[in-house]
Amino acid sequence: MIGLVVIAQAVGQAPVERFVNALGSGLALGAIYALLALGFVIIFKATQVVNFAHGGIAALGAYLVSYFATVSNIPGRWMGDISVTLQWTLSALVALGVMALIGIVIERITIRPMIGEPLFAVAMITLGLDLIIRTTTNDFMNNTTQGLGDPWGVKVIEIGVLRIAQTQVVTIVVLLVTSLVLAWFFKTRTGLALRATAFDQEVAMAQGISVGKVFAIAWAIGAGLAALGGIFSSVAPRGAGVDPFTALIAFRAFPAIIIGGLDSIKGAVIGGLLVGVAEVVAGTYLGGVAWLGIGFGGIVPWLLMMIVLLVRPYGLFGTPEIRRV
Repeated sequence: MIGLVVIAQAVGQAPVERFVNALGSGLALGAIYALLALGFVIIFKATQVVNFAHGGIAALGAYLVSYFATVSNIPGRWMGDISVTLQWTLSALVALGVMALIGIVIERITIRPMIGEPLFAVAMITLGLDLIIRTTTNDFMNNTTQGLGDPWGVKVIEIGVLRIAQTQVVTIVVLLVTSLVLAWFFKTRTGLALRATAFDQEVAMAQGISVGKVFAIAWAIGAGLAALGGIFSSVAPRGAGVDPFTALIAFRAFPAIIIGGLDSIKGAVIGGLLVGVAEVVAGTYLGGVAWLGIGFGGIVPWLLMMIVLLVRPYGLFGTPEIRRV
């Protein structure tokens, strides 16, 4: 779908204009992938859990924004006459807060009791959670598409030859702000505790760190970041709202997670941007090649992932696992 849109936009454009617009769209798509990858990596880094429920959580977060912003007008109904942008932003923040709480509940009820159990069993639990969350969310939506009521719509910004949707600009800005906030967070006392737990849980416990609390914080942050990715993948020009297929965005972000490294925060951002740019640029320039097929751009991230893994099995910034024989 994204490849089709970019190819259609590229028709008749000058070479420089075509490349610049593909790059802009690729960075915006990469920002969505990076937000999803950040949430996945933070959970894995702190708890060693491969969270297959990430897509379901992303879709649920997008649905909550739709409900709070377009149905219940929370918290705008209690704030008098405020701008549409502020009302929507506050609704989105409330939704993110609710998703953080849901992340804590998921960790406390389903993940913490499995501490010490085989990681495969824990991964299967998250897969079951994904099915439960996705089915429940789809039931809430009556298996239809629900608009998020975002204030940007299809408005675009023109800067020279660059023509980019306002939503895409906001997505990139949100990624930059999120990255800066996370960089600050990991220097705080709580952030250092999370890093220590990620390095060695037993040593962290010996130093008086509450590993259970760290797990809860990691799941809260991961759920919030997944919701952010779900939100911006559901608004124009990427989508027309949250629908039963929104959860699949996490699967499409998986190459970014692997390329950057499963335990690397920096890798999640760089991997997401690389994959987004590669997908859109390939769709722009190779989508019209008959023998490749119009959907070739969609498989480029997976090809890139395979190439990176052949050279660096732990990703560009992942930590190599050293085994003593």
